[in-house]
Parts: sequence; structure tokens; C-alpha cells
Amino acid sequence: MRSRTLIPLTLLAGLLPSALRAQATLEPADAPIAVLTTALYNEQANLKEPSDSANADVGTRVLRTRLQDLLGEQVRPFAITDSAATAPEARRLTGGSPCNVKVACALAVARAQGARWVVLTKVSKTSNLIWLLSAQLIRVETGEIILDDSTELKGEPAAMIQVGMRIFADRVIRTVRAGGVATNFPS
Repeated sequence: MRSRTLIPLTLLAGLLPSALRAQATLEPADAPIAVLTTALYNEQANLKEPSDSANADVGTRVLRTRLQDLLGEQVRPFAITDSAATAPEARRLTGGSPCNVKVACALAVARAQGARWVVLTKVSKTSNLIWLLSAQLIRVETGEIILDDSTELKGEPAAMIQVGMRIFADRVIRTVRAGGVATNFPS
């Protein structure tokens, strides 16, 4: 009877390392995430207005609030992310451009915080009624862009940016919870 017990344990011990290796390739559901501020691009707009920057601020607030509410402690502290993204080292890395528009800089900021994901968003104004939301979720370890959304927003800018950011935030949440598998379906 003792030999019967040893054979299955021996087989199990032989399988264990490969099972652990397979599991290590999966992204943990509670992987840390860094969220940079929303960038504003209005160079091509037919009319630049002082209120344009407030719309980027709305995007940052809505995205961060939604992610923080639903992912909690997975989201790296915003003050630390913002500080790292505006540090002189970050500016050197981007050649003087803001860090929130350069993937390499965003990855460096995320790595410094031990984040496994980083979120970049940008709102671009083309006219008073048409804006574009560009948003990416990037796996920090590989630099792979998992979500790459581009959405045309028509109507009152602040309201449409809020809607667009909530939709993107929900996609980020589903993808992170699914271990990096992008889906358009509710989870």
C-alpha cells in the first residue's frame, strides 16, 4: 500500500515545476497599475481656448476615480506617478516632451513604481464639437500595448470626455482582472 502512495506523489512532484512555470506566465489579477495624467493635444484645432486644458483635467479625474474605485490598492498613488512623470529624468527621456505622451517614459515611470500596467490617455481637439480620445493600456514587462483605443467624441466636450473615459476605464478594469486578456464584454 505504501508503494501506491509513493507513485502518485512522485508523479505529482514531477509535474509541479511545469505547472508553476505555466502559472508564472499569467498576469496576477491584482497587478499594480500606474495611471498618467491625460495629455491635451489641440495644435490642429480650428480654435484654441483656455478651457481646453480643463477638458484634459476632466479626463484625468474621471479615469483615475473610476480605476481607483474599482481596482483600489492596485492603482499606484497618483502623486507619486505625477512626480515621477514630471521629474527632470523623465523630461530627458522624452527629449523635453511631456511623459504622458511617450510610451518609453510611461514605461520607465511604471517600472520605477513596480507597476505591471501603465495607462496613457490623450484628448485631442479638432473643433469645438469634435474631440478624439486616444487611450492605451500597456503591459510594463514587455511594452506590449494590450488596449489601443481611439474614439471620436462629438458634442459638449466635458460630458463626452467623461463618457469616453468611463468606457475606457471599464475596459482597463476588465482586462487587468482577466490577466491581460482584452475583451469588449462585461465581466
